Amino acid sequence: MSSWKPFPYGDRAYRYSGEALRDAWPRLHRSDREAYPSCQAIEVRLNNKPGFANGECDPGKVALRLQSAWRAFHAGDFAQAVHGGIALGPIGCVVAARATLVHAIYIENEPARRLVIIGDAIRHCEALLPRAGDWPNAWYVHALALGRYSQLVSVVKALATGLGNKVRASLQRVIELEPGHVDAHVALGVFESEVLANLGSVGAALTFGARRDSALEHFATARRLAPDSAVVLVEHARALERMYGQARSSEIYELYECAAACQPVDARERMDVELARQLLEAEV
Repeated sequence: MSSWKPFPYGDRAYRYSGEALRDAWPRLHRSDREAYPSCQAIEVRLNNKPGFANGECDPGKVALRLQSAWRAFHAGDFAQAVHGGIALGPIGCVVAARATLVHAIYIENEPARRLVIIGDAIRHCEALLPRAGDWPNAWYVHALALGRYSQLVSVVKALATGLGNKVRASLQRVIELEPGHVDAHVALGVFESEVLANLGSVGAALTFGARRDSALEHFATARRLAPDSAVVLVEHARALERMYGQARSSEIYELYECAAACQPVDARERMDVELARQLLEAEV
């Protein structure tokens, strides 16, 4: 991680010090519904889970350290967020995995390094699941890591080796635990659109039950819950392009326009907006 490239859009823009993190939390986490790491929330998470915080038994101390890791994540200090999360043990795995994956997806340009980084995230996530089966974001980061890995090695190969079933199962588990999980709805929409693009409508329906209307329903839900989210709009546009090509080019362009105009509240959202602007320019 010492060689990780820094967040490219300034290092002071998205700092949430002190109580500012708590105040901004509902907006920062509307897409994943992660609970604010208060002392009370940590106490519940640690209940009957010895070693879940690397031997630290004081919920207040764990809460402060986890808040610090999330501050680093939102500010774009992804390596620091990973360090802070891993040092906490299983209870820090979600923030560590999110930071790892955001860095790999948005900042790391070398395909081989990206694959290694995402592979590490998958191993951490799979180790977490048996100990955190009721934690929606434990399942989400697992699905996200597998999904991004599948895109890198080729969707067809991933589907053939069973990764597609794992991605879908983890995302469905997220929705069961948290029906309003925007990111999971987006990921399911992306998954179904990619299956349709690679297997065709008949093969997608027979193999995974994936259908165009189902994919669009997931995006409709995500947009209802987070109407001004750049990543929701971008992924919706990309899914339309996979499933319909140029037949819906005007709608795709409008979605990129809306995404490019969104106001980001943290480093990841800033990179979503910048990506939307790049895609918009490519559409012109």
